[in-house]
Amino acid sequence: MMNSLYFGIVLFLIVLAVFDLVVGVSNDAVNFLNSAIGAKVAKFRAIVLIAAIGVFAGAAMSNGMMDVARHGIMTPQYFSFYDVMCVFLAVMVTDVILLDIFNTLGMPTSTTVSMVFELLGGAFAIALIQIISGATNADGVVLTLGDLLNTEKALSCIFSIFLSVAIAFFLGTVVMWISRMIFTFRYPKIISWVSRIVVLLGTGLLAFSFASNDLVNFVGVPLTGLDAYNDFMANGSGDASSFMMTSLMESAHTPTLYLVLAGVVMVLALVFSKKAQNVVKTSVDLSRQDEGDEMFGSSAVARILVRNTQKTAAAIAGFIPKPVGRWIDSRFNSDEAVLPEGAAFDQIRAAVNLVLAGLLVAFGTSMKLPLSTTYVTFMVAMGSSLADRAWSRESAVFRITGVMSVIGGWFVTAGAAFIMCYLVTNILHFGSFVAMGLAIALAIFLLVRSNLKFKDTRDANENDLLFKQILRTQDKTECWQLLRMHISHNVIEQLQSANATYQIITTAFLREEYRPLRQATHEIETARKQLKRARRREIIGLRKIDPILAVEKNTWYFLANSSMEQMQYCLKRINDPCREHIGNNFTPVSGELTYDFLRIQKQIADLFLQTEKTLTESKINDNSIALLRQRATSIQNSLSEYRKRIIDIMQQQTVNIESTTVFLNIIQESQQMLSCLRHLLRGLAKFEG
Repeated sequence: MMNSLYFGIVLFLIVLAVFDLVVGVSNDAVNFLNSAIGAKVAKFRAIVLIAAIGVFAGAAMSNGMMDVARHGIMTPQYFSFYDVMCVFLAVMVTDVILLDIFNTLGMPTSTTVSMVFELLGGAFAIALIQIISGATNADGVVLTLGDLLNTEKALSCIFSIFLSVAIAFFLGTVVMWISRMIFTFRYPKIISWVSRIVVLLGTGLLAFSFASNDLVNFVGVPLTGLDAYNDFMANGSGDASSFMMTSLMESAHTPTLYLVLAGVVMVLALVFSKKAQNVVKTSVDLSRQDEGDEMFGSSAVARILVRNTQKTAAAIAGFIPKPVGRWIDSRFNSDEAVLPEGAAFDQIRAAVNLVLAGLLVAFGTSMKLPLSTTYVTFMVAMGSSLADRAWSRESAVFRITGVMSVIGGWFVTAGAAFIMCYLVTNILHFGSFVAMGLAIALAIFLLVRSNLKFKDTRDANENDLLFKQILRTQDKTECWQLLRMHISHNVIEQLQSANATYQIITTAFLREEYRPLRQATHEIETARKQLKRARRREIIGLRKIDPILAVEKNTWYFLANSSMEQMQYCLKRINDPCREHIGNNFTPVSGELTYDFLRIQKQIADLFLQTEKTLTESKINDNSIALLRQRATSIQNSLSEYRKRIIDIMQQQTVNIESTTVFLNIIQESQQMLSCLRHLLRGLAKFEG
C-alpha cells in the first residue's frame, strides 16, 4: 500500500513536470525570441520554427545538467527516500505555482532561480530536522549543515546567477555602444542581410543553449524522483525512512527517450502558448527604439537615477571637445534608421543581444553552472537599449522602473521560493501522506483556476489594436482617423466607468454599505491610470498627424482630457467622505432628504448613457452636443435648488449635521461633475469639427 502511494507521488511529479515544461517555456520564450521578434527579421512563424529546432536539439542533449537536481544542492547520501520525496514534492508544488503567477502577470522571471532556491529551501528544512534529531554518519560523527548541503556548489550557483545581472548589463552596454559607433543606423544593405542571418542563427543557437542548460529546471526533480523510486523499489526493503539515497550521488543517466519527449512538449508549448507571447511583449516593449505605450509607471528610485545620470552625463560632456561630441552624436542619429514595419529595434541591436547572450550562456554551461538565461538575455537587452539611446528623457524613468520591477521580481522569486519550499517541506515531512495529498490537491486547484482565469482575459482591447496601427502608419490622414477612433473609445470607456462608479458610491452611501465604497476607491484609481496611459498614447498620435491640424486640435483635445480627469477627482471627493462616514458607522442621512435625490440620480445616469450612445453611434454634431449640454445644465439647476432646500432644512429643523454635510458634498460634487461633462462635450465637438 505504501509503495503504491509513493508511486502515485512520483507519477504526480511527472505530470507536474509536463505542466512545468509548458509554464517554463512560456516564461523563458523571451530569452531567445525577443531579439528576432523585436527586429522583425522574419515572420513570427519562421522565428518560432527556428527556435523550436534549437529547443528540441538542446533538450535531447541536456543529460549533463541533471546532476544539479541530484546532488548539486543537497548531499543525498544522508537523506532517506522519505526525505527526498518530501523535498521533491515541495519543490514541484512551489515551482509551478510561482512560475504560473509570474507568467500570468506577464513578467519574466527565472526558472533557474526558482529551482535552485526551492531545492535549497527544501534541503535546508530536512537538514535542520536531522541536525535537531542528532543524526550521525556511518562513523557516528554528528552531521553538520556543511555535511548535509553541498554548500560550495550551491553558493557558486547563487553567486554566478546574481553576478550575471551586472556582467550582462555592463557588456550589453559596452558592446552595443561600440557596435553602433562602427555601423551607425545607416549601414549598407549587405550588412543588413548579414545581420538578418546572424539574428536567425543566434535565435536557434540561444534556444539550443536555453534547452540544454534549463531543461533541468523543469524535469530534473521529477526524473531524479523517478530514479530514487526505482532504487527504493529494488533495494529499499519497504522502509522509506531508513533507506538512504546514496545512488543519487552518481551522475545522471537519463534515457534519451525522456529528453526527446521533453523536447516535444517544449516545442508545442512554444508554438501554442499565448502566455509566451505576453512575456515576450514585456521585454520587447522595455527595449524598443522609439516612443510608445509605456507598461510601467515611474518610481522615486527611477526618478533619482535619471536625474543624477543626466547631471553626470552633462558634466562628462563638458570635457569632450564639441567636434568630437557632434561626431559621436551623428553615429547615434536614430532618425536615419529604416526599421521594418512594427519593429522595435534594428538588426544590429538584435545581433548584439543574441550573440552576446549566447556567449555568456555558453560560458556558464561550460562551467557546469545552471546559469539563468532569463537574467542574461534580459539584462543584455536592457544594456544594449540604454547604449543605443533608446531611453529618451520622456521614457527613461518608465524604462528604469520596468527594469527594476522585473529584477525585483527575480529577487522576490528567490526569497519566496526558499521560504515557501522550506515551509511546505516541513508540512509534508511531519504531515506525511495526508499533507502530501492536500498539497497535490491544492496545486491542482490553483493551477486550474489560474489557467481558466488567464483564458478569460482578452489579449488586447480595441484601443490597444488602434494604438498599434497608429504607431505603424506613415500616412498622416490615416493616423488622424485612427486617433479620432482611439479618443472616442477612450472617452466612452471613461464615461461608462464614471457613471457606474457614481451610481455605486451614491447608492452605497444611502444604503450604508461599506464594501462597494472600498471597491469604488480601486475603480477610481484604475480609471485614473487608464486615462493617463491613454493620454500618453494620444499625444504620441497627435505628433504623427499634420502639424497644422495638430495645432488646431491640441487645445480642444486637452480640454476634453482635463475634463475627464477632473471628473475622476469629483468621484474621489465624493467617495472619500462617504467611505469615512459609513466606515465609522455614523448616523445615516434622513430619508426625507434623499427622496428627491434618487430622481436626480437617475437623470444623471440617463444623461451619461445618452452621451455614450451619441459617441458610440458617431453622432457628434452641434445639435446633439447642444442638447446634451442643455440637459446637463438643467440637472445642475435642479441640484442647485435641491441644495438650497437642504440648507434651509438644516437651519430650520434638527437634522444630523455630519450626515447632512456629507450629503451636501455629494450634491455639490455632482454639480461639478456635470460641469466637467459639459466641458468634455464642448471639447469633443470642437475637436471633431
